[in-house]
Amino acid sequence: MESLTIGKVARLAEVGVETIRFYERKGLIDEPPRRESGYRQYPEDTVHRLRSIRRAKELGFTLKEIKELLALRIEPATTCEDIRGRAEAKISDIEQKIRTLKSMKEALMKLTLACRGRGPVSECPVLEAMESDER
Repeated sequence: MESLTIGKVARLAEVGVETIRFYERKGLIDEPPRRESGYRQYPEDTVHRLRSIRRAKELGFTLKEIKELLALRIEPATTCEDIRGRAEAKISDIEQKIRTLKSMKEALMKLTLACRGRGPVSECPVLEAMESDER
């Protein structure tokens, strides 16, 4: 198995070097041993793990959730049902965020329709709504 420098791992996994260091600090990837020169030498499977983390982020999982999923992967008692439950919980979370965003969009659309687009800012309905104590 070939060992890789942090720069090579970053290029292959399509992430930044600082991202790799951050993931090490967060425990998402193991800190690799160092050569006599002081350079880190990463195993090839680090690239696979980083790509997996990136894909999980694209699916909406937080780094905390990703760390939990990665831990479940190596836990012998974990079942597909366990992972499915996590995915279903994430779907519910995403659906709630969509509802919240739609509500925000509707409120903002009403405010922009109420704004004539001219006159002093002291009469701007958008600013008035932002500064209002009422919801």
